[in-house]
Amino acid sequence: MRELPTPTLDLSPSSIFRGSLHPRSPLVSAVSRTEAHAPAGIEVGWARNLDEVREAQRLRHDVFAGEMGAILSGALPGHDVDLFDDFCEHLLVRDVATRQVIGTYRVLTPEQAKRVGSTYSDTEFDLVRLRHMRDRMVELGRSCVHRDHRHGGVIMALWGALAAFMQRNRLDIMIGCASIPMQHEGEHGVVGGGHVAASIWRQVKDKHLAPVDCHVRPRLPLPVDQLDDTLDVEPPALIKGYLRLGAKVMGPPAWDPDFNAADLPMMMRIADMPPRYRRHFGV
Repeated sequence: MRELPTPTLDLSPSSIFRGSLHPRSPLVSAVSRTEAHAPAGIEVGWARNLDEVREAQRLRHDVFAGEMGAILSGALPGHDVDLFDDFCEHLLVRDVATRQVIGTYRVLTPEQAKRVGSTYSDTEFDLVRLRHMRDRMVELGRSCVHRDHRHGGVIMALWGALAAFMQRNRLDIMIGCASIPMQHEGEHGVVGGGHVAASIWRQVKDKHLAPVDCHVRPRLPLPVDQLDDTLDVEPPALIKGYLRLGAKVMGPPAWDPDFNAADLPMMMRIADMPPRYRRHFGV
């Protein structure tokens, strides 16, 4: 669930991922090309060929490298590519008028996670305590929206398609890494060094910590116990949106040096969602 800075939204139900692609499993082969109920002016659907995946990867590069300063080591210039991309389903939102991809998520299903050998989150956290739920768990990642389209409509389209995907494939758990930039510009100037992440971790662990049997450990921990966690900062808008939907934080943040961000391990179970949101998942 890699996040990007985005304006605060009214995160109502849906306001809140090289050669040919690997063969798809029966689980995901039933995914429709275009999802219904997208707001006027935009279209949401799932990538069906490498060219469409490349469009998502270019958008990700523009946002993560161009805006956030991430160090991306992929071999294809101008694209954010990693080894998980070939195994993921890529959700795309397009501007109907220009056909430009303006938003994307990637989704790693349980079957495809077995094929690649892990999830992206496994590279940042020890997820051994989640082994009992792997068969029902999808990983969301690389979420981003074009800077000119960061409004509720695009987020609604993405979230609505994800809801349909989960319902169609009878999956009920989502996990991912939610990023916190390591610097924050406030009334006293720019604050960095992980103090922002430590302050956000203090806030979310008090009210949104997952049960102990779902706790995970960072492989490269951010030393939150040695940082000033008293800053009055708000979590990024999308993290707040996930928390409103009932998401839980599974443990302290890891440091991601490539993205210069602190990543919170998050889990969202459909059963934990408030009733007004669960209806979008058919429950």
